[in-house]
Amino acid sequence: MQEEYKLLINGKWVNGDKKLEVRNPYNQELLGTVPEATEQQVDNTIKSAQEAFKLTKTLPAHKRSLILERISDIIRERKEELARTIALESGKPIKLARGEVDRASETFKFASEEAKRLYGETIPMDASRNGEGRTAFTIREPLGIIAAISPFNFPLNLVAHKVAPAIASGNTVVLKPATYTPITAIKLGEIMLSAGLPQGALNIVTGPGSTVGDAIVRDTRISKITFTGSASVGLGITEKAGLKQITLELGSNSPVIIDKDALQNAGQKIIERCVFGSFAYAGQVCISIQRIYVHQDIKDEFIKQFLKAVSKLKSSDPLDENTDIGPMITEQEAKRVKQWINEAISQGAKVLIGGNHKGPMFEPTVLIDVTPDMKVVAQEIFAPVVSIMGFNDWEQVIKEVNTSKYGLHAGVYTNDVKKTLYAAKNLEVGGVIINDIPTYRVDHIPYGGVKGSGIGREGVKYAIQEMTQPKFVCFS
Repeated sequence: MQEEYKLLINGKWVNGDKKLEVRNPYNQELLGTVPEATEQQVDNTIKSAQEAFKLTKTLPAHKRSLILERISDIIRERKEELARTIALESGKPIKLARGEVDRASETFKFASEEAKRLYGETIPMDASRNGEGRTAFTIREPLGIIAAISPFNFPLNLVAHKVAPAIASGNTVVLKPATYTPITAIKLGEIMLSAGLPQGALNIVTGPGSTVGDAIVRDTRISKITFTGSASVGLGITEKAGLKQITLELGSNSPVIIDKDALQNAGQKIIERCVFGSFAYAGQVCISIQRIYVHQDIKDEFIKQFLKAVSKLKSSDPLDENTDIGPMITEQEAKRVKQWINEAISQGAKVLIGGNHKGPMFEPTVLIDVTPDMKVVAQEIFAPVVSIMGFNDWEQVIKEVNTSKYGLHAGVYTNDVKKTLYAAKNLEVGGVIINDIPTYRVDHIPYGGVKGSGIGREGVKYAIQEMTQPKFVCFS
């Protein structure tokens, strides 16, 4: 019998009448069920977080830090169980799932450290004529209830990036995990309770975004929304949220630029990194490589080596230790990608490898002869599909990269310092990764984008800044 998972409300596990099935995207095996939260349960959840905030906002920093450190330790202790859960419900290859668990443990560790660093600042009041004889400072205070809406592709670490800084800064949380991957988040809830988190500090509700998510977003008791997902849903959140602070991470069509001198000393490593960045987790990563710009002088050689490496990738069961590429989250998504590729072919693009799918398993696919207006280039494909384009002029390729409506991360490979600095200054993105791929991320950096890639920043320290507000205190 499959396990029936429950909602977490005020420190207690609560059942529901209507059940949602959670299935393995690779073979459609039923993994368990979760309740579809009712309107009343959502209301109870927010009331619980509201009541718990009276405690968490006064909980000493050292106690918050200790709880978060315990969570980090327990995640590490339960690594294999959590990795297997991630692999089963998201389709992520087990070797990548283990890496996600390691990162989540580290994210909570960062949060435990940052909980002790909620500094205000002194204000030099005598800088103003009217400030003479006064002393002033600021203190940082938590906002209140943080609504965290997380995606399917990193069901543990992207939850951690929302929950950990919220708890570190004295807030409470209402978490709605992705409908496809709620079990990992529920197991994290179990871990957080066992680590001594006060009841009501974390609440978990499951159900569709169109009902449960909307109810949370519209509720005036929520102080802030932190969301990772599609641009269309993110835009909808901004229209419904009202007077709330919002952090949105909305994805990208991330580019990497490879200059003509780049392959000379590190060619094999660059190929390996670009293959990983293009196809890891079937391309279902916000900073997955979607566009590769290669200098014309090395384009043919790059493509030759790239295709050779791609042909060695193994697509199989995510639980297989040797699997490089697992399924897309649904067969419907695979069909969408196939339509985009067929449309590109009709407009003149060529497929060098891949291009087809069997069920949710999409072949790693490489395209050439694409144009900037094709969906496979201009929009976020979120699939194991990459387009390779040539360039001659450095400034011109930077301009071409910037024509995108997105701007999350960009990778740049060059040995020319002037070109490096030019790219760093002129690329319209949230992060420029020099001599590596845009898929690079560690969990304490300011992570986020510009333009259609969202607003605000994640990374524990930076998320805490956005989950707190300064209070001005002045003595006369």
